[in-house]
Amino acid sequence: PNFSDTANFDDVTCIKETASAILVEVEGREVWIPQSQIDDESEVWKQGDKGNLVVSQWIAENKDLV
Repeated sequence: PNFSDTANFDDVTCIKETASAILVEVEGREVWIPQSQIDDESEVWKQGDKGNLVVSQWIAENKDLV
């Protein structure tokens, strides 16, 4: 997906993945992010990935990340 408003988080690690979501460590917290809310520009998609996580602004607000 490509969202009009996105939120970017650096130095994110994906801890676990399912078919519909990934569990990431972002800013010292573990948070589940739905796969549908991850932007195409993200470097973090699956377990073991590390880097820049780009998600919709909506999910970032919904998960209290911003």
